[in-house]
Parts: sequence; C-alpha cells; structure tokens
Amino acid sequence: MSTITLKISDQLKARIARLAKAGGRSAHSFMVEALEHEVERAERLRAFVREAVAADADIEAGGKTYRAEDVHAWLDRLADNPKAGRPKPCRK
Repeated sequence: MSTITLKISDQLKARIARLAKAGGRSAHSFMVEALEHEVERAERLRAFVREAVAADADIEAGGKTYRAEDVHAWLDRLADNPKAGRPKPCRK
C-alpha cells in the first residue's frame, strides 16, 4: 500500500467525517471507497467512448444499422422473452 496526502477544504473534511461517522466507519475508508468508485466510473466512461467511436467507424465503413422503431420493439419483446429474435438490419 502507498500513502498519499490530499489537501481538502475544512468544509469537505467535515462533511466526510460526518458521513463516515454516520455510516460507522473511518473517514479514511470513506475516502478510499469514494476514490475507487470514481476511478471505476472514469474507466467505464472511457471504455464507453472507445466503444462508441469504434461503432461509429463501423457504421461509416458500411456496417449494419437498425431502425430505432425496430430496436424498441425488439427490446419490448425481449422483456417478455429472453430469446426474442433480433431485428433485421436496414442497411448492411
């Protein structure tokens, strides 16, 4: 484990201490968990953007596209039947 020093405002420190105490934990564990959540969120966002850019490039290169109405209808069917057939692409 490594040690790091953060400079935070007195107000933020008090808010963290209050919430940590109310949750029956230390301010340290509260901050570590908050950092873990933020890192995971940032990683998911970066992966989402990479996936979106790749999907856009695929579409621009002539990849399959679907009508929104067909996708929405498929999602409605999927809620009732996990094996519902996928919609047909409108462009290949």
